[in-house]
Amino acid sequence: MRNPITTLPRLAHRTTGTSMADRNVPEETPVALSYSGTTHAVMMASPADFEDFAIGFSLTEGIIASPDEIEAIDVEDHGAGIDIQIRLFDKANTRFEARRRRLAGPVGCGLCGIESIEEAMRAVRGVSDAALALSAHDITQAVRLLSKVQPLHKETGAVHAAGFYVPGRGVILAREDVGRHNALDKLAGALAQAGVDGSTGAVVVTSRVSVEMVQKTAAIGASFIIAVSAPTALAIRTAEDAGMSLVALVRGDEFDIFTHPERLTPESSSHVA
Repeated sequence: MRNPITTLPRLAHRTTGTSMADRNVPEETPVALSYSGTTHAVMMASPADFEDFAIGFSLTEGIIASPDEIEAIDVEDHGAGIDIQIRLFDKANTRFEARRRRLAGPVGCGLCGIESIEEAMRAVRGVSDAALALSAHDITQAVRLLSKVQPLHKETGAVHAAGFYVPGRGVILAREDVGRHNALDKLAGALAQAGVDGSTGAVVVTSRVSVEMVQKTAAIGASFIIAVSAPTALAIRTAEDAGMSLVALVRGDEFDIFTHPERLTPESSSHVA
């Protein structure tokens, strides 16, 4: 529908001199998620993977329990933005109407416009029953492998990624977006459409870990979130309460484990090149 990358000219200043040259930059556009004809959320997002976004957002926000509750998804390009029309089956729609809220989020904001503190601090799904354990190699390898499946970032250097790492298989799915929350929502939708059980792997992200990233990872059912940047204190407390292992600041072969380190195993898992 739209190319998520645009090539534009710029003046490149280098130590060897200054010259005009083209640069690939990511597009961002308003994307409205509408249910039963009423806009529920407007996010600044990359114009790609709209169906994954619709399903993943609906899942991680608790609007649906499974993709089966969605009757249809229609994507409409209005020029100024994209409108994703989501039709829910009657039971899910009735449930949604009972908890309707509005939010509007620019890039980097996943909780803007929520009407109550209680909604922002909604209960997080517990993932302590997940049997997954990872080695130090798994953790560092997950980040290295994610860097290999980021075509938009390779072209622009300006988008986030969220991937799903399974020991012995590597990063089996990944999605990119200018917004870190959007990338994670798109990953959630892709996993749901592929029928992947979230408890079988770890979520890997290129961003910092804020509380909503933990909330969305828990909604996926993953017991690990692995990040290249740092977590917030609230994210750490939320992960601890949810039984989730939060691993962050992955730099080469070094990283910090903030919660539930008992899932880290000294045994080597199957290596994926």
